[in-house]
Amino acid sequence: MEDDQRLNYGSLNAFRGSQGGGDILMADGEVTNYGIVAFNGKEQNHDVKKRGLSLEEKREHMLQIFYDSQDFFLLKELEKLGPKRGVISQSVKDVVQSLVDDDLVLKDKIGTSVYFWSLPSCAGNQLRNASIKLESDILSGKKHLEELNELRASLMLGREESNEREQALEELKAIELEYKKLKEEVTLYADNDPVALETMKNAIQVAKSAANRWTDNIFTLQQWCSSNFPEAKEQLEHTYKEVGITEDLEYI
Repeated sequence: MEDDQRLNYGSLNAFRGSQGGGDILMADGEVTNYGIVAFNGKEQNHDVKKRGLSLEEKREHMLQIFYDSQDFFLLKELEKLGPKRGVISQSVKDVVQSLVDDDLVLKDKIGTSVYFWSLPSCAGNQLRNASIKLESDILSGKKHLEELNELRASLMLGREESNEREQALEELKAIELEYKKLKEEVTLYADNDPVALETMKNAIQVAKSAANRWTDNIFTLQQWCSSNFPEAKEQLEHTYKEVGITEDLEYI
């Protein structure tokens, strides 16, 4: 031990030195050297902290609680038992719910309380059912694959690569391009389409009839106002101008 130093901090006696490039501080209550801690001469290694449990490990530990007891539990009871198996109480609820979602733990509401339980036989049944379903899915998938292969084989008939087929495809491509070109030309002449022109004429006639009908209604209203309110002639004429009814209003 090189460059040893003995220090005195009041009533705390400490010994300081170096070992392997790292400082050592020894005291009556604590000694440290890169994570080595000693209390009253007893060393503990803090370099390696205890690794937390993964979700799957938490599920296994919580499931084991049910298997060992084969009893019914309230959530608050599980939150007390969880820490004894390394599962902190705050995560017990989520872990148990994940087991419920996977049908590994059952739950039911009795009165105002919700109880959780699971038996080894229940888990076995779930695994057997899952295995049966997977086997059924595999058989179904194989059957579907066979059907697709048969369909593929039937579709390939007559589509074998050949000079005639290549020539036919080229002709088809040329026809499609010509069709697209002609369709674009037809669009350019759409405004001159007789059917479209007749439709526009009919629409114009409908609009004209509607305009004349409203003009007639305005004249009728003006005549009625003049007959019933002759003393308000100037005020009525002012109102007509405000709403856009001018003296040159005529039928179309």
